[in-house]
Amino acid sequence: MKWFPLNPFRRGRRRQAGFRARRAAHLRLGRRGERLACRLLGALGLEVLARNFSGTRGEIDIVARESDTLCFIEVKTRHRVYRARPAAAVGSRKRRNLVRAAHQFLREIGNPPLNYRFDIVEALLDRWRVRDIRYYRNAFTEEDVRRPAAERFPETGTPAGDAGT
Repeated sequence: MKWFPLNPFRRGRRRQAGFRARRAAHLRLGRRGERLACRLLGALGLEVLARNFSGTRGEIDIVARESDTLCFIEVKTRHRVYRARPAAAVGSRKRRNLVRAAHQFLREIGNPPLNYRFDIVEALLDRWRVRDIRYYRNAFTEEDVRRPAAERFPETGTPAGDAGT
């Protein structure tokens, strides 16, 4: 049996695999949050029409229907809360992209005369269980896209190690 030296490129592949694994964990967390959000929406009486609609400017996590209203829903999932609720992470750029993606979705289905709104679902997860899940109906409108998201969602208070700063 002949011995071959190690391929120098093999080490790089191992590093890439580690990066992929970390990225995959992040994506798994988001998918888990979306599944929990769909369950919550179903329990609240909304019908989920589409998931992960990709427009040219952004992505809509969930499109649902509540009676005659179309709901465009952004899902934010976190393991812990640092300074603000996960819903506060939906800033003006993300809201603007959601509005643009929603208009594209409406164009693709033929611009029906429907009311629509923008909602947010936030989920806080432990390793094995859901700590908290909240649904914000009509979280923002097209008119307040430029308004800071932190004004709309309550903060969690000052972290223990961050007294007075």
